[in-house]
Amino acid sequence: MNNLTVHTRETAPEKSKALLDNSIKAFGSVPSLHGVLAESPEALEAYQLLHKLFLATSFDAQELTVVWQTINVENNCHYCVPAHAAIARMMKVDDALTAALRSRSPMPTPKLQALHDTTLLIVRNRGLISEAEVQSFYEAGYTSKQLLEIVLGLAQKIMSNYTNHLADTPLDERFAAFV
Repeated sequence: MNNLTVHTRETAPEKSKALLDNSIKAFGSVPSLHGVLAESPEALEAYQLLHKLFLATSFDAQELTVVWQTINVENNCHYCVPAHAAIARMMKVDDALTAALRSRSPMPTPKLQALHDTTLLIVRNRGLISEAEVQSFYEAGYTSKQLLEIVLGLAQKIMSNYTNHLADTPLDERFAAFV
């Protein structure tokens, strides 16, 4: 047994309470993932900061979804796949894109396909991708800044995917329809 607790604001360590207040402001309640991360205020703070920073990148809502879901699906995260399907819908991303990512089907545009392929290469090869693969990403219309932004998204998703695997994080009711 892993002994990881899904904290509420009341049961969380004192240093996590203000961070959980941020979660409540953003989501209306404490997402189970945030409740697990609250055991370590530093981990919760890092996750919230990575999320905020990744949202501020040059990627649009479709591209954010491609990076997030490519990583979530590859890591087989039972929590993040439906959670990000719900988030994608809130961000007005076409459900067909989310479905394609979940089923590992081709992306609707060559540019999004290049983003998906590059993200997958970075995940599978732990950042070791060839010069030709990087060049293909650039030829699709992306930049070196965006290559690094994929790494930022990966940092966020490693925190959440791995935490969810360790904790067997229960899925929030609001995401159940997206399983």
